[in-house]
Amino acid sequence: MKFTKLLASAAVALGLASAAAADTTKVGFIYVGPVGDGGWTYEHDQGRLAVEEAFGDKVETFYQENVPEGADAERAITQMALQGADLIFTTSFGYMDPTINVAKKFPNVKFEHATGYKTADNVSVYSARFYEGRAVQGHIAGKMTKTNTVGYIASFPIPEVIRGINSAYIHAKRVNPDVEFKIIWVYTWFDPAKEADAAKALIEQGADVVLQHTDSTAPQAAAQEAGNVITFGQASDMGEYGPMPRVSSIIDNWAPYYVARTQAVMDGTWSTVNTWDGIDTGMVEIGEISDVVPADVKAEALAMVKALGDGSYHAFTGPINKQDGSAWLAEGETADDGTLAGMSFYVEGIVGDIPN
Repeated sequence: MKFTKLLASAAVALGLASAAAADTTKVGFIYVGPVGDGGWTYEHDQGRLAVEEAFGDKVETFYQENVPEGADAERAITQMALQGADLIFTTSFGYMDPTINVAKKFPNVKFEHATGYKTADNVSVYSARFYEGRAVQGHIAGKMTKTNTVGYIASFPIPEVIRGINSAYIHAKRVNPDVEFKIIWVYTWFDPAKEADAAKALIEQGADVVLQHTDSTAPQAAAQEAGNVITFGQASDMGEYGPMPRVSSIIDNWAPYYVARTQAVMDGTWSTVNTWDGIDTGMVEIGEISDVVPADVKAEALAMVKALGDGSYHAFTGPINKQDGSAWLAEGETADDGTLAGMSFYVEGIVGDIPN
């Protein structure tokens, strides 16, 4: 009799545990770099932690870091789906096709791909208007460079990176007609050694301002070692290098989006969306501008942040020509999202070719 009661109690306990497990939403994250990179992946992981804080034991989150783009990504995403994930965030451009491929095999799993453009019934895409932050950086860079040489460490020749280079250059050139950009392509998102080498090479070529579209703090450290070179935090504040060389930063704030999309899965209201938000919603934040920046330049930069946020100014406002001198945007004309999303050209004044 006692044995029967024990079995019954065990069955009830198991049932309750199963019900609790069924009520838990499992959210997975695929990262291209380590969570401790101090930049891109770090901020995505802050978003993951925000999901945990928002929902407590109603969610279970897990992640895999340092996942290369390509076949390795497809295997990692598949494994995450097999682990029972209800929602998976894949957080690098090169995960686009792997995400689409895995989504076809797991129609009941929801997928969110960062910075891509391919969607499906169970795949959404999201990105931030990083180019708005580049405009602010370009303005500060153009005002502060003494050598008139700005270095730019570029990752891969995709529209997101090309947009950033163009936006920074346009705004540096508008306040300093003598400014020149030197660009080094490193073909990686995260490789501290390559990033440091690129920063040192740019500094040797006369750059006293270094911008980056890579994920580590290595360029900040290289600039700090060189002295008299300013930098900007990328994707995260990188404030440990302030007030010099890091004088401001672009901060990617993914937390509100991750919380909202997780909530949508819980509510059963999730649907495919294409999100491209910026300073206006807070997805793009501008890190504190340090006192190394002259007060008038800081005031101008903050005014630009406000104008970008309230929509009274667009970072790509004509007149702007393409690199070959052909007209692109007339006086007062602004770029449409379609052109920006697929941008594959430099603007007039940038020297060099975009790699294939």
